[in-house]
Amino acid sequence: MAMSTDRADTIIESPACGSLVHRILCGLTMSADGGGDKGALRKDEWKTLSGIPIPDIPLGECEFSSSIGEPGKPPYTRGIHSTMYRSRLWTMRQYAGFSSASETNERFRLLLERGQKGLSVAFDLPTQLGLDADDSLSQGEVGKVGVSISSLDDMRQLLHGIPLASVSTSMTINSPAIVLLAMYIAVAEEQGVAAHQLRGTIQNDILKEYIARGTHIFPPAASMRLITDIFEYCSENVPQWNSISISGYHIREAGSTAVQEIAFTLSNALAYVDAALEKGLEFDSFAPRLSFFFNCHNDFFEEVAKFRAARSLWHELVTERYSPSNPKSAMLRFHTQVAGVSLTAQQPLNNIARVTIQALAAVCGGTQSLHTNSYDEALGLPTMESATVALRTQQIIAEESGAADVVDPFGGSWYVEGLTAEIKESALREIENIEERGGALQAIEAGYQQRCIHEVAYKHQTEIEKGERKIVGVNHALMEEVINPAGQQIDRGLQEQQKQRLGALKDARNEEECSRCLQAVSKSAEDGSNLFIPVLAAVKADATLGEIISAMKEVFGTYVAASGF
Repeated sequence: MAMSTDRADTIIESPACGSLVHRILCGLTMSADGGGDKGALRKDEWKTLSGIPIPDIPLGECEFSSSIGEPGKPPYTRGIHSTMYRSRLWTMRQYAGFSSASETNERFRLLLERGQKGLSVAFDLPTQLGLDADDSLSQGEVGKVGVSISSLDDMRQLLHGIPLASVSTSMTINSPAIVLLAMYIAVAEEQGVAAHQLRGTIQNDILKEYIARGTHIFPPAASMRLITDIFEYCSENVPQWNSISISGYHIREAGSTAVQEIAFTLSNALAYVDAALEKGLEFDSFAPRLSFFFNCHNDFFEEVAKFRAARSLWHELVTERYSPSNPKSAMLRFHTQVAGVSLTAQQPLNNIARVTIQALAAVCGGTQSLHTNSYDEALGLPTMESATVALRTQQIIAEESGAADVVDPFGGSWYVEGLTAEIKESALREIENIEERGGALQAIEAGYQQRCIHEVAYKHQTEIEKGERKIVGVNHALMEEVINPAGQQIDRGLQEQQKQRLGALKDARNEEECSRCLQAVSKSAEDGSNLFIPVLAAVKADATLGEIISAMKEVFGTYVAASGF
């Protein structure tokens, strides 16, 4: 994530591959490990706007010194790197995806040209559920909330002209993550990029789907099998890839508290670790590539404290339970997205202020990468204008606010340190409560986490409706307004176009080879061998996403989760 200042004014803005390659090779390389100790400091000297020198670490001896340690050292309360953003800024990874692969590719190129530091792919609902665009269940949803990817050819279009040896990519995909990662690897190989060179992340976090989102396909045991197969394959073949992004974001969006977000997320992480160990994997072979994904909500100080508490608690849990030999196995690295649920359709420009406050909290809390929402997302998909404002918000925080010049700026604060300790202790009690219920998976199957979220979400909504909690533009500071959002328009003919593309693909492929590869997927699902190898072969044989998932369904079946009520 070595990052320079925005050079958009020095580069010809063009969708041509050469322009993008030039920008990246000139220093705009991306990394999943934002805020690190690698390389020289970004500035020769550190001063406030008025010229006052800024100390390296703004904390002398105080009541909290012994418990929070130093930045870059256990328990990592103060950050996982000693110099944090003084060496490298966080990765500015704006989430994008809509309509066809080619249209999303254009959006990616524009965002990269305007200073984004990594790709983050949003997939449409059919893709998230392992359905092809021509499936009857996909009707009306193709390309609506993300990009439609049904085949390797779609993935080629999505990544056309983007040098995968230099760009790190995050893919928000869960149940069919194994297929989408296989497609990504196959496209990279076509570019001449070996799997061991690839950097990025797949979300691959199925437990939070059962808790909060619902885009699961298979029963829990089969889903956990897929995740550990990915752990195993990536540790051996794609070592720089984050094989999971354990997400509290969606748990918080569903209505949880900050404490529940941390507790449920880390509890899920422990379940993944234990499943991998049961598979026979060595802890240090996969643990350094575990990554996390958190929400950042409106309560500024609580969010700063939450991130600090999460790092400290994860280090404590991992050290006590698994005795890692690699220090990176106990470091909690995380991506942050500001709270979509906090955005309002009323007075939508107010959302710029909300996003700025939330993004600043994420930076002060030590995030490794960040997505800032666009102000119009309560009304529809972001336009290029609103997406640019969201990106510029991060750039202003990075270059103008001074927040990136200070390592752990709230270290030693009576309020923040006390809040950090309270969140950590409360989250640990909740994790212990879940373990008494048999662990994260058994608690989910019983609907425990779902019920907890329902209760606090109902309480929050009731407070808003009674006026006890004020939301500007909703129940406070109201005004007459006419909202005419431009909105991102999706081509109504996209589904038919995708159907035609899939038809042409199936007519041109070697049907016998494709069928053989799909049979191998089903066989692997049944005999317990690592599924990644036959899935990758099937992808290369032009088997579609839906066909590969169907081959697994023949063995695994499907699942309807407990409602939580």
